Amino acid sequence: MQAIESLGYHVYFEENLESLQSFIAERAYSQVIILVDRNTNDHCLPIFQSFMPDLLDYDIIEVDPGEENKNIDYCIGVWKTMLDFGVERKALMINLGGGVVTDLGGFAASTFKRGIDFVHIPTTLLSQVDASVGGKTGIDLDNVKNIVGTFTQPVAVFVSTKFLETLDERQLLSGYAEVIKHGLIQDRDLYVVCKSTLYTDVPASVIHRSVQIKNRVITEDPTEKGLRKILNFGHTIGHAIEGYSLLNDEQPLLHGEAIAIGMICEAYLSHKYGGLSDEGLQDITSYLLSLYPAYSYSSDLYGQFIDLMKNDKKNENHKIGFSLLKSIGDCQYNSYVGEENIKEALDYYLKIS
Repeated sequence: MQAIESLGYHVYFEENLESLQSFIAERAYSQVIILVDRNTNDHCLPIFQSFMPDLLDYDIIEVDPGEENKNIDYCIGVWKTMLDFGVERKALMINLGGGVVTDLGGFAASTFKRGIDFVHIPTTLLSQVDASVGGKTGIDLDNVKNIVGTFTQPVAVFVSTKFLETLDERQLLSGYAEVIKHGLIQDRDLYVVCKSTLYTDVPASVIHRSVQIKNRVITEDPTEKGLRKILNFGHTIGHAIEGYSLLNDEQPLLHGEAIAIGMICEAYLSHKYGGLSDEGLQDITSYLLSLYPAYSYSSDLYGQFIDLMKNDKKNENHKIGFSLLKSIGDCQYNSYVGEENIKEALDYYLKIS
């Protein structure tokens, strides 16, 4: 499958990471560090090692899995370990994992000694279609997602569906939310394909198309001044609910589960204020509810949700910003909605879920 050229690097779609060995050798890195979490160390690192039998000299840094660990304390731990390993500016960090590993690893690499090269090998469906392109690195602060970070591009990304075999159904479904989102904001045909595809068996062609869509958007707007904001559809409300869940639920929502809730709420706002037809709203609502389990919350929490939304990076002039659908496959950005309207959208989800 053809590689996708992004902002100064390529995303390679290779089952066995065929190009990675020569990629590393050609650049004569002084050292290779592989960042993993406990899960990818157990399940993905052996696959990686089987693909790379000639890569024998590397160091491993392991972090705990989970969004709750994507914070400054863990990042400091990574930096200190890099110091202990004597990492030089000519070193390469390979981030082998999902979105937490790629976000945290990219941030640690982009700031250590003012930046060393890093490669992403995303191992979850979510990270393959979302974190593989865009150059966003970051960590969470006080339960506000990705509020500290940089725009720094990896030197390459390698996508292999072999790693998806290590995931359970819940993780696959979480990642599928971002594929659906890409269809909703830019490609109605992809959305239609999503509705006829099993999330447990997503073909490489759908992953490739999803990455193409995101890459087209971020290439036009690398630093999120305009068009790139449409990638945040479902995320203003979704991130707030995810942040609340991480802090309060015994089994917190996964990212895609929260974004699915956010997409339903923001589809409601799109119908009210963005031009989305009633038919479009009902289509999106029924489809997402058929896939994602209902999440219960009380209207007493709306103030907490809105407080989290007020810290969103898309806000301007203290107004909460949204990207809203004009129709399925067509999204606009810089839509600002009042708090009462946001509460209406949250009410809508409670009524239909």
